[in-house]
Amino acid sequence: MNDRTQRVAGKLMRYVQVDTQSDPESNTFPSTEKQKNLSRLLVEELLAMGIQDAMMDEWGYVFATIPSNSSKDNIPTVCFCSHVDTAPDCSGAHVKPILHRKYQGQDLVLPDDRTQVIRLKDHPYLKERIGDDIITASGKTLLGADDKAGVAIIMQLAEELIHHSNVLHGNVRILFTPDEEVGRGVDHLDMKKLNADVGYTLDGGPRGSLEGDTFSANSMTIRFKGVSAHPGYAKGKMVNAVKVMSHFLEQLPKDHFSPETTQGNEGFVHPYNLKGQLEESSVDFLIRDFTTEQLIQHQERLITLCEQTCSQYPGASYTTEIHEQYRNMREVLDQHPYIEANALLAMKRIGIEPRRDWVRGGTDGSRLSFMGLPCPNLFTGEMAIHSKHEYVSVQDMEAAVKTCIEILKVYEEGS
Repeated sequence: MNDRTQRVAGKLMRYVQVDTQSDPESNTFPSTEKQKNLSRLLVEELLAMGIQDAMMDEWGYVFATIPSNSSKDNIPTVCFCSHVDTAPDCSGAHVKPILHRKYQGQDLVLPDDRTQVIRLKDHPYLKERIGDDIITASGKTLLGADDKAGVAIIMQLAEELIHHSNVLHGNVRILFTPDEEVGRGVDHLDMKKLNADVGYTLDGGPRGSLEGDTFSANSMTIRFKGVSAHPGYAKGKMVNAVKVMSHFLEQLPKDHFSPETTQGNEGFVHPYNLKGQLEESSVDFLIRDFTTEQLIQHQERLITLCEQTCSQYPGASYTTEIHEQYRNMREVLDQHPYIEANALLAMKRIGIEPRRDWVRGGTDGSRLSFMGLPCPNLFTGEMAIHSKHEYVSVQDMEAAVKTCIEILKVYEEGS
């Protein structure tokens, strides 16, 4: 391992040991106070590097500036952003990172739970990373490379820019956010305080991936009303709302229209939370598609199924409640094509073959784009996210640092 790979690996392995799991049931912001523990550490490290304005605000956002060292005064201010929280899906407490040097394609048996095995046949991307140094957790937790790999990459970038003045660049803004995993990452972000022209989130997967498309997303709650009656005297009177909802769910397609049966640029509807009593039942859906107009069609399809269901249960009725969550950042990025073009050029210049990917979810970047900061997503190497099999290649992280440096050079040269 060279000095850069050692340093970026060390940063990640240090950061993942800080528990920053977010909580979708919390009404606070950030959703867990412990996220600020890592944010405070990052501020301390940024200040120690010599970045004088590094700070964390009341909401847990970390801001910092690496001032321009170029004689040009019209260079766009570039923001690099990652989130500090880890997903609620899998424990992020007491993470014990393991560095597997010079991976040779073997199964990685995780020592704290030897039933957890990262197998090459289950993770085909590992074939591309033969010879790399791979970091995993120990078997009982996720790793937290989503998105602490991005955090480590940005921190390594900052360190190198501060100590290697031969890289000419404009003003660079650093942003670390809480609560991305629960969809609230930029709820309280002060865009004037951020003060950047373009952005790149570092929260992507395979080396070379550049993601400019996210889902457009709505949430939808369907409530079924039944008719209550004493079960001993219910004949001809009772309409059981639990059975009405069950009938409705049974009508959903089995081979399409769902997360488990779609891929690529296909959308879906996803029932994920049920509540049921005799008189009222409800089901919460995630509605997802890369085309915003398709969301309406998906919702209308569900409404048609509701109507068909209630027609089978005289006396039953339904209501729906729909909320916008986020939109495909492609709608914004197409107005600023140079932002992705500069990232693609930077990768090609340092010998990385770009991959244009779809984000089958949302990122802080999708919301930032609609808040005035066009913001595609760059790779970090994080793979098998939200699971105990999560892993990251240190060399992928190193490649991401190089890419960010080259992006800054492209902006400086083009101004």
